[in-house]
Amino acid sequence: MASNVTIRPVVTKKDRKAFVDLPFRLYRDDPHWVPPLKGEALGLITPEKNGWYSHAKAQLFLAEEGGRVVGRISAHIDTLALTMPAEQGFGPGVGQWGLMDAEREDIFVALLAQAEGWLREQGMTRALGPISQSIWEEPGLLVQGFDHSPTIMMGHGRREYQGWVERAGYGVVKTLYTYELDITQEFQPIVKRIIKSGENNPRITVREVDKSKFDQEAAIILGILNDAWSDNWGFVPLTPPEIKDVGVKLKPIVFNDLIRIAELDGKPVAFMITLPDLNEPLKPLGGSLLPFGWAKLLLWLRKPKVRTMRVPLMGVVKELQSSRMASQLAFMMIEYIRRASVERYGASRGEIGWILEDNQGMRSIAETIQSRVNKTYVIYEKAL
Repeated sequence: MASNVTIRPVVTKKDRKAFVDLPFRLYRDDPHWVPPLKGEALGLITPEKNGWYSHAKAQLFLAEEGGRVVGRISAHIDTLALTMPAEQGFGPGVGQWGLMDAEREDIFVALLAQAEGWLREQGMTRALGPISQSIWEEPGLLVQGFDHSPTIMMGHGRREYQGWVERAGYGVVKTLYTYELDITQEFQPIVKRIIKSGENNPRITVREVDKSKFDQEAAIILGILNDAWSDNWGFVPLTPPEIKDVGVKLKPIVFNDLIRIAELDGKPVAFMITLPDLNEPLKPLGGSLLPFGWAKLLLWLRKPKVRTMRVPLMGVVKELQSSRMASQLAFMMIEYIRRASVERYGASRGEIGWILEDNQGMRSIAETIQSRVNKTYVIYEKAL
């Protein structure tokens, strides 16, 4: 570490503000970075405002040089992740780091050493990163797809970070993909036949959610999610405080026709959540709703028109996974939401993901509808 760079823990509100402010300077000339709303970014690192902290703890660090902030990182431990099976990625002794940004590699090395030291002090024996901060938020380091902006709830970063992390002794533990497709184009005949067959099956119903019954519908989706994803790498169940937070954040961009629940013999067995890309109206606001950003955003939320729709979550109950019906239900939900996205919201592009590299079922569905990988993220690991 350069002798004039100091690393110190984040302690005060002023420190947290400096932590949030740093990316605004580092990425100001990056046309593809989307400034988050500063209030929301502060909420994510404030324990009293983020339900994730009900089962996790974190220590944030700032790097300073010549009186200015030149880097940041978070070291954190998710106590629920510690209880998960080791073969699913987490397990006993696994800590994490994330929210990493730095001006230079030597600064990053110093920050990472500080984060690793804190994790060792907490009894951790292995580090995963970057995960910022929950696995449900922005996992992974962007390594491919720097030429276009991320969609809502996906991360961005600088190209040089990959080399910095790998030279620090980290190896790839998991790769995540997002897929993009032109949703103005109808799907190929084989997909249409699969959808038509499902429509002719009286046992199958694919319905829109009812936002007026938000809590009930959320409970149905959560039940399917926890069953469908429970064996996935990196799975950590969402807790009631987190579910409440997610509901508050996402409810304004929940639209009945963009979220579907599939039922078999009247029982919910699959779901697909699609969100209009909130990053499109947020990007010009520069991280602030003042003076008139709030009015612009409210106007957009009343009747959003977007280029891109993102599918962050899709799931089918375990008993149907690997069956022909699982893919049939997926194609039906995708097609119904595709039509609504184009006809009612003016969308022309879809993005699906993230998808784990070894999720062959979901990758096969994405490829069958002629989508292609547009961004690649990597999660790294290292023994401490």
